[in-house]
Amino acid sequence: MRKLLLVVVLLSSVLALPMAAQESLPDWMEHTPCEVDLTGKEIPIIHFGDISGPYAFITQPLLAGLADAIAYYNARGGICGATITTENRDTGGDLAQTQAAYNAFRGRNPKPQMLVLYASGDAELLRSQVEADEIPVLISAGSVEGLYAEDGTPSWIYATNPLYPDQLGAFCEFAATSGMFGDNPTIGYISWPGAFGQAAFKAETIEYCASVGATLLETPEIFLPTDTDITTQVQNLVDAGATILYTNSLASGPALLAKTVTDLGLNDEVKIAGVNWALDTSVGLLSRTSIGPDGLPSANGLVGNLPFLWWTERDQPGVALVNELAAANDRQLPTQNISYILGVSIVDFYLELYARTLNRVGSLEAITGRDIKETMDTINYAPLGLYTVDFSSGLRSSNLTRIAMLAYLNATMDGVATSGDDALKIPQADGTNIFVPVLVPLTPFFEAPDLRPARMRQE
Repeated sequence: MRKLLLVVVLLSSVLALPMAAQESLPDWMEHTPCEVDLTGKEIPIIHFGDISGPYAFITQPLLAGLADAIAYYNARGGICGATITTENRDTGGDLAQTQAAYNAFRGRNPKPQMLVLYASGDAELLRSQVEADEIPVLISAGSVEGLYAEDGTPSWIYATNPLYPDQLGAFCEFAATSGMFGDNPTIGYISWPGAFGQAAFKAETIEYCASVGATLLETPEIFLPTDTDITTQVQNLVDAGATILYTNSLASGPALLAKTVTDLGLNDEVKIAGVNWALDTSVGLLSRTSIGPDGLPSANGLVGNLPFLWWTERDQPGVALVNELAAANDRQLPTQNISYILGVSIVDFYLELYARTLNRVGSLEAITGRDIKETMDTINYAPLGLYTVDFSSGLRSSNLTRIAMLAYLNATMDGVATSGDDALKIPQADGTNIFVPVLVPLTPFFEAPDLRPARMRQE
């Protein structure tokens, strides 16, 4: 539990010390040596998506992680000597704006060699277009429809997290075998509408969950990101027998779900679970004004997927670096989330991706999107050791995950709080307290099931 102390070292900018300049990257980083010198050139990381709408709690820290990592790597040689730059556009969650942003980037001469997207809906919109334009795309997590064609043909879009149906299947395995949810766990699916929110709810997940001993109710409940009352949806699932409520939403979505369960007095009867985004720092912080019967925020005990290393696992050098970058750039607790980790790791991934491609092609100007895709199709790499990217089997997503629980730091900062009485509380001007969220891994990493439709799988 000693490691849990480390999550709070960034709460005060007083502790944020500047990093000493270095001439080279640390020895523990295992990049392919560059055989081409790109000194004087630039390599852009072009990305676009919602940074002002429902996804803002997630995407704004992504921009911070990108910026901090770009500065770090540029001070240590960039990508084979080239300066890393960044360019992004805010679509506000509007697919029309997504299309407009893509049209602007695809119309350049030369075309982008690669793009980064944020959301499943954007990936689904652009899947066939990026293939036609031969522009590979990196995304943190994606839907089946965004990563594969109707017949299962792998797309030009690659995800660093497991598919959402695979994450739900992995959770069903845990729910059925851990003993944490009783002998006959029944899961009710409650989430946002659309490509992201409904991405995990498939016939394949219902069938798979049943096969491992968990029941996934066949009728989901849907609510909008703007909704503030989901009492009816929760009650419908509870009345149908749900003992677990699983959400494929983020930030305000899981927080509202946890609040509703608390408001209905169902904490002893119903547990909350969700996709990796449900375990985000934002959920823990947004829940601070909804206090459960244990005196802790209502999100306490939320269980979900954690397919990467977390901020508190600082015995791992990549995690230590993430913490150092955040401290050096005064990134406070709301920014210390999933997306900051992903932003930093994306830059590291670019270093490896371009080194391999440059060594094969010979010059930056000669690289095309097809060349980047060729590298992506064979790469097996762990960006900063935080997670593993392996697309060599034809999969378009990672298949490694683990299960973790959201908890809150205790007052002595050496473990998790068991109640509000022993929790670390940081008083705020409005009379409320900030409780410091931490994640506690419950399993080691394991392979998530492949729950794509049967026609897409290579049996």
